[in-house]
Amino acid sequence: RSAKEIVETIDNVGGSINAATSKDITMYTTALLAEDLNIGVDIITDILQNSIFKPKEFEKERGVILEEIAMNQDNPSRMVLHQWFKTSFPDQPIGRLTVGTKEIIKSIKRKKIIDFMQNYYHPKKMVFSAAGQVDHDEFVNTIIKSTPNLPQGKSNSRVKALYKGGEYRKEKELEQIHMALGFEGLDNHDDDYETLEVYSSIMGYGMSSRLFQEIREKRGLVYSIFSGNMFFEDTGIFGIIAGTGKNKIKELIPVLCDELINSPMNLTEEEILKAKAKLKFSIVKSLESTSSNAGTWADHLLCYDRMIKVEEKIEKINNVSKESIERVVRKMLQSKPTIASIGPIKKLEKLENIQSRFN
Repeated sequence: RSAKEIVETIDNVGGSINAATSKDITMYTTALLAEDLNIGVDIITDILQNSIFKPKEFEKERGVILEEIAMNQDNPSRMVLHQWFKTSFPDQPIGRLTVGTKEIIKSIKRKKIIDFMQNYYHPKKMVFSAAGQVDHDEFVNTIIKSTPNLPQGKSNSRVKALYKGGEYRKEKELEQIHMALGFEGLDNHDDDYETLEVYSSIMGYGMSSRLFQEIREKRGLVYSIFSGNMFFEDTGIFGIIAGTGKNKIKELIPVLCDELINSPMNLTEEEILKAKAKLKFSIVKSLESTSSNAGTWADHLLCYDRMIKVEEKIEKINNVSKESIERVVRKMLQSKPTIASIGPIKKLEKLENIQSRFN
C-alpha cells in the first residue's frame, strides 16, 4: 500500500491511525470499530513487514520532519524542555532530541532506515495490544496469521543512561523567560516510584499544589508552574517548569529553591492524602479509555514482562508515607541540579549559586 492507501483504508471505516516515538518506545496505533479490528491488524502488520520506503515518499517525509524541527525551534517552551533533557544527559542517546536535528535528518539515507528496521525490529521486542470489544484468543490467532515475515533483527544494544546535570542558557529577545529546573529521579523499577509520584503531585500538580499557590497565587511571580516526573528503564528525572518575566526571575529562584528544600520537613498528612486521591483518580479514569488501556498494557509488558493490576498500583500509592517521601526527596535534592533557560535571562542566577542553596 502507498501512504495514501493506508490512511484511506482506515478512513473508509471511520477509524484513525498514528505513530509516535518516545525515548524508550515506538508505537503504531489504530482506533476502529470492533467489527473492523482485522483491518487495523492488517494495516499495522503490513507496515511492519512490507514497508518499501519509496525514494519519493522518503524525501517527502524528510521534508515533513524538517518542518517539525523548525516548528519546535519556534516554540521556546518546548525547546527549553529539549535542552533541559539534553543537559541532564549530555553526550548519550537518551539526551538527544527524539525528532533529531536538521543535520541528521538531511543526511540520513534510505538504506540506513531499512537496515535499522531489519536490525532492531524483532518479535522479542514487540507487543501487540488491543482493548475494547476484543476476544483475546481470536486476536492472538489473527496476529499469528498476519505476521509470518516480521523482521528478525538481532541488535539489542542499549547504552545505560547516566544523569549528570548542568546548565543551559540562551539569551533571546522574548516576553518571558522559559525555565526548567530538575534533579535526578528514579527508574521504572524503583520501589519508591509511587513515592516520587505523590511528592510531585503535592508540589506541582494542579492549582491547589504548593508551587502554584505560593509562587503564582501568593506572590504573582509566574503565569504557570508545575512539576513532573519522567521514568525510564534505567534512569529518571524530576523537574519544575515555569515561565516568568525578566524582572521577576531574581525573586523566583530563591522562593522556588526554598519551597523544595523545606518541603520534606513540613509535609502534612492532608496534602499527602489529597495527592494520593489525585493519582488514584487518574488511574481509574484512564480505565474508561480503550486507547489508554491498550497503551498501558503494552507498556507494562515491555517494561515489566507482566500486566500490573490497578489494585496493585493503588495499594502501592496507599503505602506511601510521610517518612518515605522525606527520605526520597532528601536524596534527590542532593543530586546536581539541571537548569535550562531561554529568554531575557541576564538576572537569572548561575548554576553554581543555585546548587549552593541545596548544599
